Amino acid sequence: MFVSLVEAAEPINPLLREFSITVDPSALKPPTWWHVPGITPLIWSKDPVNMDAYKTTDVKEVKLKPGEYRFGTFTFDFLFKVTLSGTLEFAQALDQCVNGRGSEKLTIHCSHTQPYPQDPDYLQ
Repeated sequence: MFVSLVEAAEPINPLLREFSITVDPSALKPPTWWHVPGITPLIWSKDPVNMDAYKTTDVKEVKLKPGEYRFGTFTFDFLFKVTLSGTLEFAQALDQCVNGRGSEKLTIHCSHTQPYPQDPDYLQ
């Protein structure tokens, strides 16, 4: 008698799967720093000249598990969600400032909560 042993694959918890999410804040003017708390270096923890936080001039890929996250700069932040299938969701009220719903790339266009043009908060 021949018995075949087949290893049963361990079920993978979908909440533990990591997805590559591209964050593109390169349209933000003036350039600044950004973070996703708990994932990337924080923006307010060190001297701006020497901090490890990511600059908005850089497009970065981050590994995120399904769940809710916050993208933030010094002047603009919002919540977004990574779904179980690895795509992005966020409030429709952000559509003028954020693109990427249903995709794996988060593109940020606004440096302030309001998408309309504003005078700079800095001297040139």
